[in-house]
Amino acid sequence: MSPFLLVERDGAVVTATFNRPEERNAISEVEHSEAIVDFCRDMARDTSVRAIVLTGAGKAFCAGGNVKNMADRVGMFGGSPYEIRNSYRTSVQMIGPAISELEVPIIAAINGPAIGLGLDIACMCDIRIMADSAVVAESYVKLGIIPGGGGGWLLPRLIGPQRANLMTLTGDAIDAATALDYGLVAEVTAGDALLPRAQALAAKIAANPGHATRMAKRLMREGAHMKLPTLLELAAGYQALAHYSEDHQEAIAAFLGKRAPEFKNK
Repeated sequence: MSPFLLVERDGAVVTATFNRPEERNAISEVEHSEAIVDFCRDMARDTSVRAIVLTGAGKAFCAGGNVKNMADRVGMFGGSPYEIRNSYRTSVQMIGPAISELEVPIIAAINGPAIGLGLDIACMCDIRIMADSAVVAESYVKLGIIPGGGGGWLLPRLIGPQRANLMTLTGDAIDAATALDYGLVAEVTAGDALLPRAQALAAKIAANPGHATRMAKRLMREGAHMKLPTLLELAAGYQALAHYSEDHQEAIAAFLGKRAPEFKNK
């Protein structure tokens, strides 16, 4: 059986692919959540990785939880209410913190339906681009449940409370044009152009010094919860670290010498 998460690398860019196309890349086992968490831990440790693309195999990005497992009350949906609560807390709810804490920039290439938890995971990424044929939905209520993977926190912050309420309380899917209008995605492309475009964007990010993009991402993430003076204190500390990096000196030399920089990740 092939792994749930396929990982490929091209230089400083890593492409991770949900790999259960026959199940529309549904996340239904603890091992699936652990694969994502372990991947994020590996990427955090490898400072030579400077950008990540996350996508799905087959026709879907990620269909969220496995509805058949819900019907059968097996896996993370089985047991007493206490056991189900603990299953959520120790599986799918570990994904959000893992991705949020990862400083490597992540681009979600939404190649097909991103439903429920699938949409929540896309929302955890830093940049989202979407195939013109794809749809996304915060569809939990249609199954009589609530956003359990972080969507209740993520979606209002990305598209505002009114549109988040509309998506969450109706559970209806929206198409790529609507997602672009909502500001949920940065770009919409033809399906066959999606992955090359996402990888090209990742390569543009990866062309910059990794310490700078990682700290810049962290600064923006922390800034969502801070007052400006606190953020400026954090920025001053990060900036001092950046000024002492060899890559900063190389960037300055390349700029003044009117040449392409050669970064060494130092």
